[in-house]
Amino acid sequence: MQSSSDPKEKFVVNVITGQGGSGHYATYHAIRAVAEQQHGWHFQVTDMDEIIADLAQQNKVKNAYEMLGFSGHDLYNLMQKSGWTWLWPLKMRLNKFLVKLNYDAGVKIFEEYWHQQQPDLVISVMPLYNKGLSKSLQKAKPDTPYVTILTDLADYPPAFWIEPKTDNYTICGTEKAVEQARSLGVKEERIIQTSGMVIHPRFYKQIENNRSAERQRLGLAPDCLTGLVMFGGNGSKAMLEIAKRLECFGEKLQLIFLCGRNQELAETLRNNQSSQKKLVISFTEEVPFYMHLADFFIGKPGPGSLSEALVMQLPVIVERNAATLIHERYNTEWVEQQQVGVVIPSFRNIDKAVEQFLEPKNFDIYRSNVAALNNRAVFEITDYLQQILAKSHKTKVTQTLIQR
Repeated sequence: MQSSSDPKEKFVVNVITGQGGSGHYATYHAIRAVAEQQHGWHFQVTDMDEIIADLAQQNKVKNAYEMLGFSGHDLYNLMQKSGWTWLWPLKMRLNKFLVKLNYDAGVKIFEEYWHQQQPDLVISVMPLYNKGLSKSLQKAKPDTPYVTILTDLADYPPAFWIEPKTDNYTICGTEKAVEQARSLGVKEERIIQTSGMVIHPRFYKQIENNRSAERQRLGLAPDCLTGLVMFGGNGSKAMLEIAKRLECFGEKLQLIFLCGRNQELAETLRNNQSSQKKLVISFTEEVPFYMHLADFFIGKPGPGSLSEALVMQLPVIVERNAATLIHERYNTEWVEQQQVGVVIPSFRNIDKAVEQFLEPKNFDIYRSNVAALNNRAVFEITDYLQQILAKSHKTKVTQTLIQR
């Protein structure tokens, strides 16, 4: 039996996540995949969307989305799927208002929740809730570390990701996010910078198959420039515009469309008549395989899909305009700064961006810049978390010995 001071003790790690978009759960699954293998932690999940819906049903918190007939995360996913991202600033204001309105009740509710859960470490991969959740944790289990992992390349203050008065650990994937944490007053020893965003370790595994042969097997040309078009787990009708605009390249280009759970979109793309070769895939866990078949990426500037594409050595084409999600606009600036792709004002201009990739010298420059990146965040973070756990465990053991 392990003693209380055994550094190999199986710690209980609680991860706070949600269902708006796919990035929060993707980050959780990525961290868990490495941590369970290396450290053997026991994971618990706190799904804020499920908990808030349950609390609202019990009239313990106020939830304005009930009047609309669906949940906040369902609205977010519908916005993405339908291209209604211009609604996001309004939804962001409503979210912040609801968090503030329910703050005191939430702290009391989650104080009891943490008593029941008894975590050794709490990791949040969710914005907005970190102030109240951290406060409730310290009331229930003083000195239990609370770690916020930004799943965006930068924060969108105020009161989105970084909460300096909580004394939480803040893990940042870019220098921009580190600068924001410092400017907001987070203590230097509580700021941790990684080499990028967290993505699943399967994106780092070597794919041994013959790419040309696999393309042929799936009905594609073996040596044609290949773009992969992806808009997260719910797809987007923007993919139809992209397909139409890129037909002008004929046999010079072929496309792989990953449509996620959007079956209607997948069927429409499959039924579109075109002389251009294409492969249309519905929801799949094999995203690394299809990225392996591609030469470049087209999609929204989400931090997860961008990071996945870059780890798979794909230059990117993304859009930035008034409809771009506010918290993803910096991502497009980062793409330009790193010179790892092309940022366009609208996918109506997608043909101009692809023309740059069809020029071998230009494309080689982008590929070289992508190859220079070295994002190992998912492996770095688990090491940092282990250090935080070990430090906290040592402190608690010392306090127990003093009390005796």
